[in-house]
Amino acid sequence: MTILSKIRERLPGYDYIYLGDNARAPYGTRSFQVIYEYTLQAVRYLQAQGCRLIILACNTASAKALRTIQQHDIDPDRLRVLGVIRPTVEVVPSLTRNGHIGIVATPGTVSSESYVIELQHQISTINYQLSITQQSCPLWVPLIEAGEHLSEGADWFVKKYLDELLRRDPLIDTLVLGCTHYPLLLPKIEEYLQGKPITVISQGELVANSLADYLNRHPEIERDCSKGGTCCYLTTESAERFQESARIFMQQAIQAEHILLP
Repeated sequence: MTILSKIRERLPGYDYIYLGDNARAPYGTRSFQVIYEYTLQAVRYLQAQGCRLIILACNTASAKALRTIQQHDIDPDRLRVLGVIRPTVEVVPSLTRNGHIGIVATPGTVSSESYVIELQHQISTINYQLSITQQSCPLWVPLIEAGEHLSEGADWFVKKYLDELLRRDPLIDTLVLGCTHYPLLLPKIEEYLQGKPITVISQGELVANSLADYLNRHPEIERDCSKGGTCCYLTTESAERFQESARIFMQQAIQAEHILLP
């Protein structure tokens, strides 16, 4: 939802369908095969609703399912599926001063090494070698989902993982928030980093700007996207429970519909 809100700010005129697989979330600790199957089910459902372009607004799904779905499960003339990792890493070379990059993400995203792979592809754009350090933060998503991300208790968990990351590489000057939940912890993260020369990269605006650029470069897809300025919220969890948790991310009330994925 952090990605959706930024996309709608950047591109308000389009119609959006948001599908949250909340009944089976979080994906971060699940196996490759399970994440792939769950993600493909969601993609198939959205395609059946008439979607021409789908954004996997989840780093774990982008890391573990996107490439396989793009290569084996869709016809690109009928459907495009994009992720959130590549738009994020594309800005890193322009921000880092010394090439020392920190990644905080879910266990699934870290184990996939998708950020490492994508960042290595960016090396040709800079004149020094990247040093990439990943840190798994398995308790951050449950903390946010429970609405405790601004509590005093959250300080301990932010410190726990960032202490470990900077212990492993104290020269990190660029920190990538590799999970779409993590922007809600940004006040705590910035407080911890106060006085440290570290740039924090959050994904929402980057993905929104990348999507705008993509639509400009692919007018044949842009023409197929309906433009009524609407947003429909779907969830595999109970609609009432989803609406309560959505307030954490959207800071406003929404109406959601419960659906079943095959």
